[in-house]
Order: sequence, then structure tokens, then C-alpha cells
Amino acid sequence: MRANSLALRLFVSATAWTVVILFATGVILSSIYREAVERSFDRRLGVYLRTLVADVAAPEQAADRTAPALGEPLFELALSGWYWQVTRLDGAKPEIRSSRSLYDSTLPALDDAEAPLGADGVRHGYVQGPEDQRLRMVERNVDLGDDGRFLIAVAGDPEEIDDETRAFDQALISTFGTLTLVLIFITMFQVRFGLAPLKRISESLAAIRAGTAERLEGRFPVEIEPLARETNALLESNREIVERARTHVGNLAHALKTPLSVIINEAAARGGDPVATKVSEQAEIMRDQVARHLERARLAARLKVVGSITEAVPVVTALTRTMEKIYQHRGIAIDLDAPVPVRFRGERQDLEEMVGNLVDNACKWAQMRVSVEVVSDAGAQPMVRIIVDDDGPGLNPSQRDQVARRGRRLDETKPGSGLGLSIVLELSTLYGGSLTLSTAPIGGLRAELVLPAA
Repeated sequence: MRANSLALRLFVSATAWTVVILFATGVILSSIYREAVERSFDRRLGVYLRTLVADVAAPEQAADRTAPALGEPLFELALSGWYWQVTRLDGAKPEIRSSRSLYDSTLPALDDAEAPLGADGVRHGYVQGPEDQRLRMVERNVDLGDDGRFLIAVAGDPEEIDDETRAFDQALISTFGTLTLVLIFITMFQVRFGLAPLKRISESLAAIRAGTAERLEGRFPVEIEPLARETNALLESNREIVERARTHVGNLAHALKTPLSVIINEAAARGGDPVATKVSEQAEIMRDQVARHLERARLAARLKVVGSITEAVPVVTALTRTMEKIYQHRGIAIDLDAPVPVRFRGERQDLEEMVGNLVDNACKWAQMRVSVEVVSDAGAQPMVRIIVDDDGPGLNPSQRDQVARRGRRLDETKPGSGLGLSIVLELSTLYGGSLTLSTAPIGGLRAELVLPAA
């Protein structure tokens, strides 16, 4: 799920940056294209402007300056949006000649601030013309000395510029839209297959945790290979640490058992000596405490192992057959009901110890019959239930509380140390399970062991 979340974040981020970059590029290209179209339009107006300048400057045309030949019919059509105007500035009152299209209107001059003078002496800009038309205009001041000073202007309808730019923008949007979809698809493809090795590692780690694998297998890209290698090394190191801990716990257990046994035997040899009795009593407490804490250390170390999965039915079947042989002289019959394969999320020897203690305890107290049932509970957290019943005398509620305590035995005539049920209870608790004692349908004690299933 985390890998999917990372892929989603990378995809969203890459898509967002793609859209932003393409949008910014589109805006820049549209602006550049509009400027290019305006320059082209201005060159067209500039041709008419130069024609007017030549007409004004020609001495042979001095007598008749009303109709220069520009070759554009729109200058003859009233309010067509295409106009020219020649204004003489050196007189007491400006003299204006203009195209027929201006009718009885005039063109305003360009603002010096908004349309600065170009290197060629021509101004370019937008003005508001007749009938509130928006016009693109070029103008130039011409000084003919004794022949006068003139302001010559030519204006055209900028709808052509807008149409060209609009068509370009539509083509740009269509092209960039298609490009965006292609890039999104490519990004999705790259993210999906680029993160595939991480997804494989995630699935492999889940398999290790579930007990179906022991290490990361397969080939990984060069960028991911160090991660897989170090993860495998970490798993191996964890196993080695757990094995060393088990070995140390076992060595410590053997090292302590012998001195305690010697102390107990020496105290027992002195009979009724009060000191010997006290020493024997405390030595027994020490041995019990040592056994308890060593057992806890052993179980805690064992639970650190990653990916321990055990098939429960074969273990229970083998234990029931073994107990039948052990208690064959008493004629104890053990019925096993395990119709569905179930997997215990833990180590085999722990399951053997828990079930073995329960079945052994049931056989000790049974009259003739012991029943063992293995049930799988599906749900949000799968569990395996192992139910052991016997037809013995059973226990009342207060007795059930006592027998679960370490070392407590209700009948000293039965063999054992009194640690069996307490070990089962402690082991099941460490695994996140439970042990419940109740009355069996066949009359004796029911022990229900609940453990996590895989």
C-alpha cells in the first residue's frame, strides 16, 4: 500500500509539473507568435506609409495630393477599418488629407509614452478610431524643409492579428493537449514500471513476514540491488542473533541447574535440620525463578524470528499418537478432529510445547477418553483454536485459577512439576493468544488454546 501511495504521489507530482510547464510554454509561444504577426502587419502598413511619404515628398505631386495610389480598395470604403491620413503641421492651422474610408473623421496621434519612436523614425501602436474601432497604426513625422512638415499615419483593422493569433492558440491548445495526454501516459508507464522493483520488495517482505519466504529473491535493478542485499543481510543477522541468544539461554540454564541441584541434594541429605530445610526451600524458589525467567528469555528470543509459520494439524496429530503410546497402559483413547488444514503463526517447537502440555495434562486426569479438536476462525485477524477435553474429575472455578499459576499442583500423586499450564498460558500470551479453562461436554476439563493463524 505504501508503494502504491508513493507511485500515486510521484504520478500526481509529475503530471502537475507537466501541465504547468506546458501551460507556461503555451503562453510564451502565443505571445511570441502574436508579436510576429504584429510585426508582419506593421510591415504591411509600413509599405503604405512609405508610399504616402514618397507621394508627399514628390515635387511633381505638389499640386494634387488628394489621392495617392495605394492599391488597396478598403481605403475607399467608408469606415472599413483601413485608413490613411496626412497632416501638415507647419501652418497656423493643421491641414489634413485622408482616405475616403475616414469619411468625416480623423485619426488620433499615438501617445509618445505608449508608442516610443523606433530606430526607423516610425511609431507603432493601437488607437481608438472612428465608431470606437480598435486600430493598429503606424505614423511618421516628415520634415521637407521649405515644403513643410507633415505627420503621416496609416491604420488597419487588427482583427487579422486577432484571428491569426486565435487560430494559432487553438492549434497550440490542441497540440499541447494531445502532448499532455501522451506525457501523462508515459509518466504513468514510467512510474508504474519504475516502482515495480519496490513493489516486489514490499511483497517479498510480506511473504517473509508471513513465513512463505526466508529472504528477498530475484534480480533487481542496479539502483535497488543494494537495498535488497542489505535487507537480506539484516534478516540473516537477525537469525544469527536469535540463535546466539538461544544458545546462551541454554548454556545458562545448564550452568545454573547443576549447582542448584547440588544445593538441594545436600540440604535433603541433612534430614530435619532447620537450616537445611530453609536452604532447600529457598533453592527450590531459586530454581523455579531461574526456570521462569530463562523460559521467558527463550520465548522472547524465539518470537523475534521473522516469518515463522507452522502447519498445526500435523503437529497435533503427531502429539496425539505419541500420547496414546505413552498412556497405552491406562487405555486412554484420544479422538482427534482436524478436518481443515490450519497454519499457526509461530515456531513448531512452541506449538508442540503448548499442545503437548495440554494433551499430557488431559491424559493424566482422564478416565478413558480425551478429545482434541483443531478449528480455524476466519476474520479480520485469523486465529486457530485447539480444544482439548477429558472425561476426568474436572475443576471448579477456584481450582482453575490455581492450576494456571506456576508450580501449583492440586494433586501431588500425579507426576510433574506443576509448570505445564503456566508455560502454556505464558507462551500463548506472548503470541497474542489466550488459554481458557472450562467444563468439557464429556464431563472433565476443557482447555481452549487460541493462537494467531497465518
